[in-house]
Amino acid sequence: MSDSNHYHTLDVSPKATPSEIKQAYRRLAKRFHPDSKSETADPEKIIQVNAAYEVLGDPTRRRSYDQQLQYFYPQTEFQNRQQRTAKAQQHYQRHRQRARNADAQLNEWLHEVYEPVNRLISRILNPLDAQLDDLSADPFDDELMEEFQAYLEECRHYLNQAQLTFRSQPNPPTVAGVAASLYYCLNQLGDGIEDLSLFTLNYDDHYLHTGQELFRIAASLRYEAKDAVRDIAY
Repeated sequence: MSDSNHYHTLDVSPKATPSEIKQAYRRLAKRFHPDSKSETADPEKIIQVNAAYEVLGDPTRRRSYDQQLQYFYPQTEFQNRQQRTAKAQQHYQRHRQRARNADAQLNEWLHEVYEPVNRLISRILNPLDAQLDDLSADPFDDELMEEFQAYLEECRHYLNQAQLTFRSQPNPPTVAGVAASLYYCLNQLGDGIEDLSLFTLNYDDHYLHTGQELFRIAASLRYEAKDAVRDIAY
């Protein structure tokens, strides 16, 4: 590691908690962001701050950084998503092998998996526009930002419930298309929540727009699932 390490950049102790690191990052991002209209705005400094948080904000990368490995190969966001997809697909294939009565399994899956997951997705997607409208009044207002962050925490909670419910049962082969749409919908929501969360930390509009687009894709996948279900008799 160089003398000017990531802990120095964020002005935190090497023993700082994840919460302390996030708070320090948000404080510095707000101080140095070029759009903050502050005398402390510094584009070069914000680059250093972002780079430090990318490492210290991720538990795996922070552990590697703390161990001062000679070579460090961080996984890209795309690789992380590929791994999640591969693990979910393996889980899905294992469960599909279970022999169950086709009609009973279909009924059970629609009522105990599809319907509750669809309701949880609605709780994530439906409030987004209103939340963004409120935040747009002044993104740098701490109270407005805290309300938006609270919404994102609720989204994480609903997403976790939806993922657990989705994985609770193998889907019948007749609804493979529905299950695939729901699966990718949940993935897009997860990635969208993370991008929107990054916006709350560094006020970079790129993350805001990306998060909105991922939510839009998730909504489209949700409608694909609903259309497919209409063709299936309960």
